[in-house]
Amino acid sequence: MRKLTYCVASTIDGFIAAPDRSDPASTGLMEPKPEYLPRLLEELPEIIPTHLREPLGIADAEAKHFDTVVEGRSSYEIGLQAGITNAYAHLKHYVFSRTMTESPDPGVQLVASDPVEKVRELKAEPGKKIWLVGGAKLAAALRPEIDELLIKLNPVVAGAGIPLFDGDFHPEQFDLTSAHPLPGGVVHLTYQKR
Repeated sequence: MRKLTYCVASTIDGFIAAPDRSDPASTGLMEPKPEYLPRLLEELPEIIPTHLREPLGIADAEAKHFDTVVEGRSSYEIGLQAGITNAYAHLKHYVFSRTMTESPDPGVQLVASDPVEKVRELKAEPGKKIWLVGGAKLAAALRPEIDELLIKLNPVVAGAGIPLFDGDFHPEQFDLTSAHPLPGGVVHLTYQKR
């Protein structure tokens, strides 16, 4: 059975975006430093958006961890606002939305049904891990199905914003399985659900 991994950039105080839900890279909230990029490209090439893969020299890089990406409508719309209809055309791409009626891109499958049910279906299929890219509301809905957290902890404190999980209080225990400090002050923290 495949794993669902919530792989997301976060501030030290646990926020993934500014309060207005804007792109954290474009607002300077979590803009990666140049010395971090080579390690990110080496370790997680599949999370690099399709339109950036060729300019970064990884157009043909094989997926090391993920072959499927799932995200919520709000996260997806960040790309749409920038004119990108499928930021992850190199992966199977699912967007969960009850309000969008038609996909802007043939490579993006809209899912209006229960996210937990759909992710369970995807986990039963053969393949690599499933990447939950965001957002916080979808992460909260999928929390029972999240097997692994990969937090790209950025050296910044936001004070307010969109939390890692935007849902009800319900503590769950995870075990830290690795911590990799990387150039530029980012630390990759991997946690497995107990």
